[in-house]
This record gives sequence, structure tokens and C-alpha cells, in this order.
Amino acid sequence: MLKPKDIQENAERDERLQGAENVDLEEAAELDDDLLQPDGRQQAEGPIAEVKTLTPGAADAGKRLDSYIGEATDLSRSYAQNLIEDGQVSVSGRQVAKKYKVKAGESITINIPEAKSIDAAPENIPIDIVYEDDDVIVVEKPRGMVVHPAAGNPDGTLVNAIMYHCGDSLSSINGAIRPGIVHRIDKDTSGLLMIAKNDKAHESLTAQLKVHSVTREYIALVFDNIRKDKLTIDAPIGRDDINRLRRAVNGAGSRDAVTHIRVLKRYGRYTLIAARLETGRTHQIRVHMASIKHPLVGDALYGPKKQPFGLTGQLLHARLLGFVHPSSGGYMEFSSEVPKYFREVLDKIEL
Repeated sequence: MLKPKDIQENAERDERLQGAENVDLEEAAELDDDLLQPDGRQQAEGPIAEVKTLTPGAADAGKRLDSYIGEATDLSRSYAQNLIEDGQVSVSGRQVAKKYKVKAGESITINIPEAKSIDAAPENIPIDIVYEDDDVIVVEKPRGMVVHPAAGNPDGTLVNAIMYHCGDSLSSINGAIRPGIVHRIDKDTSGLLMIAKNDKAHESLTAQLKVHSVTREYIALVFDNIRKDKLTIDAPIGRDDINRLRRAVNGAGSRDAVTHIRVLKRYGRYTLIAARLETGRTHQIRVHMASIKHPLVGDALYGPKKQPFGLTGQLLHARLLGFVHPSSGGYMEFSSEVPKYFREVLDKIEL
């Protein structure tokens, strides 16, 4: 029997899903950072191969920066977005967001790194499949596995594993190096991910992610005692001005970010929490918890450099994933138990 809280949550989800039916998938710039978009994206890393300088005219004023670059150069709009996000584009000497509206007479500088070719090939890597049908696969990604090939991680990824498992039965929307991948989680984060087996399913899941109707809840261990049982962190996230590997609250190109926190158990020096995403920015939970002085245990990027228990990565696990099935229209929800590496730390602090 549904509780009043469940009825309210279901009604709110249904309202968001109505918006998913009318999503324009070309508006990729407005989508969450962990939502991968069709873009044939190249790697914007490495030595600079070329520098382009543009000066918008009166007819260009008011255009989005990424759109203008796509029109004024031979670069795709999606690759322009990549360059902007990586800090390779400046407007009159300053970095701006990709949706920035250009002005006539401004000087736009574009640093174009040397392209790096990355190929994804099937690899016989065991994967934990939670659910599979003709449209979707739900997998449990282990800690330490990268979702898709990139510079520094050309193989051994989840993509390599699912290519071996599925063959050609994967969505092609995200190109040859990310077949089937709709969203992602960090290398050192474990847990549930959904994968599209065809383009129709991919478009449906993408639309649901855009309107924030997908249920995504994580379990995390953070430092110190959180006094409130529940709280919501509503703080925009952008690039860190100093460390390009980090994100920061109110950083460069910040976008809205909302995380709902619920305390599960207090251990004195540590607190076990459930974190439910309303948005999906890069490192969102890690950044938000660090911003309120409760960084994740094991997270040396946003917390203490020296971590307890010999940890080399954050204690963060995607334990709940829910979405509307692309074909049946029914809501499906999957849960995952706390993994062994996480449980071992909890056992130690419970002694």
C-alpha cells in the first residue's frame, strides 16, 4: 500500500515525465553534466595545435557562444561546448559559459588541442547485469572502472565490457567510443547505471534525465556529525578556477545544482547519508558535501589529502535507480546493496 509520501512523490514524477515527451534533444547545452549527448566529441586535451581568433559582427550579437563558434568555424557546436567547458575558449580575456550571448566587436580566442584518436573495442570483462531486455540494460559498475574510453583510459572500461556482451545491440547516438551510454558516474563511485540498447530507448532515457524525472539516490559516508536529519543543498556548480580536475560551488560557468540529503546513521566522527540528485552536475554530491564542511570519506580531491582506512577513493555508491521504460511506459526501480569495500569501512567504525 502506498504511503501519502509515496503518492506525492509519484505525482511529482508523473508531472515531470509529461515534460519529457516534448524534450528537444538538440538543446544539449542545457542538460546535466553526467548526461552524455550525441556529439562525436573529440578529446579537448593535450598540446595546443591551433589558435583561432573571432570577432562577432552586428548580425552575430545575441547568439550563444557555442552556436556562434559552430557557425563561424569548421568546429561542431558540440566540440565547441567541449572546448568552452575545458577552459579553451576566452571572450575578451575571460572565461564564460557556453550559453553566453556574444556581443559585436568582442575578441573570442579558441585554443584547439591536438586531436587524440580513441577507439573502443569489445573486451571480455565480467559485468554485473541487474536487468536486461531488448531496450535497456541496468548494470552495477564496480568501483575503479571508468565508464567510457578517454585519454588515459583507452580500455578496460564499462563500454568495452558491454560491447563484448551486446555486440551491435547498443544505441549509436553517442558514437563509436560510447555506444549505449546515457549517463555516467565517476571512476571511484560504484553502483547502478542504465544503458540504452537502441536509439529510441536512448532518446527516451535522455528526455527523462533532462526533466529530472529519473530517480537517482546514492549512499555516502561523510566526515563529522551532520546535525539535521534532512537538508537540501541548492548551490550552483562550475569549474574550479585553480584546479581543472575539480568543480566548485559558484565556479566558472556555474549551473544550478540541487542535492537532497537524508541522514541514515551517525557515528560521531562520521555520518552515513542518502543523497538524492535533482540535477546531475559533475562531482555534484562530492562538491556539495565539501561545501558544507562534510566532505566524503576517501575523497582526497575535495577533502583531506590523508584519508583514513587506507582509502584511495570516495565512499559513494549509486544504490537506487528508477525510470520509465522506453517501450512499456511502466516505471521501473532498481536497488543495490552496499558493496563489500563500503561495508568493510562501516564495520570498522561500528566497532
